[in-house]
Amino acid sequence: MKKNIFEEFDCGKLFFKGGIEEISGLAWNKHAKFEGVELKHIITAKHTDGKFSCHLIKVAPGKKIGAHSHNGQIEIHEVVAGFGKCVCEGKELEYAPGNMGFMPAEALHEVIAGQEGIYLLAKFFPALC
Repeated sequence: MKKNIFEEFDCGKLFFKGGIEEISGLAWNKHAKFEGVELKHIITAKHTDGKFSCHLIKVAPGKKIGAHSHNGQIEIHEVVAGFGKCVCEGKELEYAPGNMGFMPAEALHEVIAGQEGIYLLAKFFPALC
């Protein structure tokens, strides 16, 4: 069975100055506030001196990353699999593979997964963790 692009990322490798890291060996972390949301921290503050971070995010079918904002952080989503929507500052964007969302610092936003869930590559400037 062919993997979707999200599964390819989840089984990929991270090349960085200190070496190579198997992404599959990194832990999935349940979101502290939002049920049905998990994150895998791929590039963290330790890799970038706090300037940038990159995370795989999966949101279970019908679940959501509720309305929130990030103080002083820009966030970018790349939809790599699944469907849903993002609402940012009251504007709605249909999330489908290939679509991207840009959340300026302090922008109130949420992501709502469709019937098959949604899978994102999320990037933060400065780093989330």
